[in-house]
Amino acid sequence: MHPIFLQIGNLKIGYYGLCYAISFFIGIELAKRYGAKKGLSKEIIEDYAFVAMISGLLGGRLYYVLFNYHYYFSHPQDIIAVWKGGMAIHGGIIGGLIGTFIYGKKKKINPFLLGDIAAGPLILGQTIGRFGNLANGEIQGVPTFTPFSVIFTLKPKFYQWYAYYNTLPPIDKMKYKELVPWGLVFPNSSPAGMEFPNLPLHPAMLYEAGLNFLGFLFIWFFLKNRNYATGTVWWSYIIIYSIIRFFVSFFRAEDLMIWGLRAPHVMSIILIVISSFIIYYLNRKKS
Repeated sequence: MHPIFLQIGNLKIGYYGLCYAISFFIGIELAKRYGAKKGLSKEIIEDYAFVAMISGLLGGRLYYVLFNYHYYFSHPQDIIAVWKGGMAIHGGIIGGLIGTFIYGKKKKINPFLLGDIAAGPLILGQTIGRFGNLANGEIQGVPTFTPFSVIFTLKPKFYQWYAYYNTLPPIDKMKYKELVPWGLVFPNSSPAGMEFPNLPLHPAMLYEAGLNFLGFLFIWFFLKNRNYATGTVWWSYIIIYSIIRFFVSFFRAEDLMIWGLRAPHVMSIILIVISSFIIYYLNRKKS
């Protein structure tokens, strides 16, 4: 687990950037094939991919900044300092959706059709991207000896428990056994290693990568081939990913918070409800 893939002099190529570059190019090729079946040219798909990528990045950053407005109000110069970290996937989804509607309106293309084409490549890209998070040692999970009664709580109490754990003498700490054998110890130079030095952690990014890949298989080989109304694939992606993110967030130690709850839990529930209503409306209208 090392963030740098290749270094030539002062030029550094990180695994994180490499993973997202691979995701982008594979995603475009898949989208071109699907788009061709829907009557869209490869030029349209390429232009749309660029718009969706930029709007998604802007949305992801803005979402993160808004949830940390106390810090960025005092440090406005750091708003554009994305190299210091600070992106949120739900913000990226919302930003990409806005970009999709703008591009669709400009090109007179149903934005739901564009979303259907993007859904499979997007969740596959998220799968690959999580390996970049692994290399960076970020999206840190909780220590593998954290009790499930602490992990699976809607109102997080991990840090409260962890503070208590650190006050215990070594003999009392020994009663907290590892619950899984696949915990990962991250370098102390990584975000995960700095927060939890020399401790095995739940590989939350790999949990999500595996579930994302299953979501991709379902979307690409089953859902998109069904005779559903246009837009069903896209909004189904929103539901699928929201369920995945809801589950994985239980194992993450660094989620954004809102109203004392994990922000991904709140946003996932909202998006599931909205998406379910839209899917019902689209397919009822079709029938």
